[in-house]
Amino acid sequence: MKHIRSILTVACLATLATAAGAQGAGITDIMRAGPRLGPPPTEPRAPAPAARRSAEYIVALVNSEPVTNTEVQSRVLRILKENPEAERVPRSELTRLVLERLINERAQLQMGKEYGIKVDDLAVDQAEQTVARQNQISITELRRRVAAEGLSQEQFRRDLRDQLILTRLRDREIEAKVKISDTEVDQFIKEQRAGANAAFAPNINIAQLIVLVPDNASEAEVAKLQQRAQGLAQRARAGEDFTKLVQENSDAPDRAAGGAFGMRSADRYPELFVEATRSTPVNGIAGPIRSSAGFHVLKLLAKSQPGASDAVVTQTQVRHILLRNDPKRNTAEAVAQLAEFKKRLQAGTADFAGLARDNSQDGSAKQGGDLGWGRPGQFVPEFEEAMNRLGPGEISDPVVSRFGVHLIQVVGRREAKLSQAEQREAARTVLREKKVEQATETWAQEVRARAYVEYREPPQT
Repeated sequence: MKHIRSILTVACLATLATAAGAQGAGITDIMRAGPRLGPPPTEPRAPAPAARRSAEYIVALVNSEPVTNTEVQSRVLRILKENPEAERVPRSELTRLVLERLINERAQLQMGKEYGIKVDDLAVDQAEQTVARQNQISITELRRRVAAEGLSQEQFRRDLRDQLILTRLRDREIEAKVKISDTEVDQFIKEQRAGANAAFAPNINIAQLIVLVPDNASEAEVAKLQQRAQGLAQRARAGEDFTKLVQENSDAPDRAAGGAFGMRSADRYPELFVEATRSTPVNGIAGPIRSSAGFHVLKLLAKSQPGASDAVVTQTQVRHILLRNDPKRNTAEAVAQLAEFKKRLQAGTADFAGLARDNSQDGSAKQGGDLGWGRPGQFVPEFEEAMNRLGPGEISDPVVSRFGVHLIQVVGRREAKLSQAEQREAARTVLREKKVEQATETWAQEVRARAYVEYREPPQT
């Protein structure tokens, strides 16, 4: 099962890539903006109703479905807020790029509807929780910030649902068509070991110590917390045990585990962390760096190129019970059944392997749900994100994925060198993701070409 990008991220379309070349570095990242939230504003800043009405008109029709000026300008404002670099792009050009992106999204969503792709409320709930965790805030705080940015909860959830539909559509349309030959794998490994292929992100393992900054903290409070983070960073640089520092001082809920994220591709980390540790040597300390959540002190635990003979990754031994959606059982019923299984497991009245053998609806059922030792990127993000939050022996709540609903248990975790066969599979995964990204751009162009698009001029005043 393949890795995809974060839940709100959409594929970079050909029109945007072309514009990036014309406008310079930064615009592609702007258009890929994911679920990042800045510091919370003190007052909601929604446009006045009169201003909304006067600016409302249709700017394009996509197979007779309208795209309005309000939709375009709302997206433009969100991009400008999340990415200050976007100010360098002329407003007219940014508006044009956003309109083209909305047209592409609309055409793809219409295709998803034709194929009968649906995303239920439970999957949207889970996506919302993921966005909150990625921003290290509660669901309540996420909803407050969404409202403060002038976006209704209904629209935010609709955006989440649309991106889930687009993800499932692209998986259906592209995944089966992408093949990686053994020759391509051989060449990739050869280039990686020669250090000649810098186009692929390295695998890194970062540990984090975070000093949280409360919402609406005064400048004096922020300065005091920053001083605390700087002191902890100095202690780490002086040689104190970082794991112990995290366990005793970090504000993260998982501090007992030492703050390590595990060995994974750099593009799976927050960009802020990657940039901060880019020139940091292994076992070096970076920070404190500031995010909307607080101050982060980072330690680079390990770094290697995928496909390298000495590549080390964090492997997780995991098992699951999968219930697929079918005419006899919908998602809510599957969630309820797996929640009941979890209660029985925690009470000691049932055995995970036995429940998996009797109930799981995939090939792992015969092995008691055992999926073996998995490496980063092996599972779909919904599954992997939940798995990574579990310690050995812990059982997740029911997790909704594109395959159905899972109950997940982590059996063990280890840092290990990959075998030769595993190195090849890891290399194949990296190559596959790159080729899927390229194929997505081509596919998006084809969908756009098949759509009937009619542009509308703004009304004369």
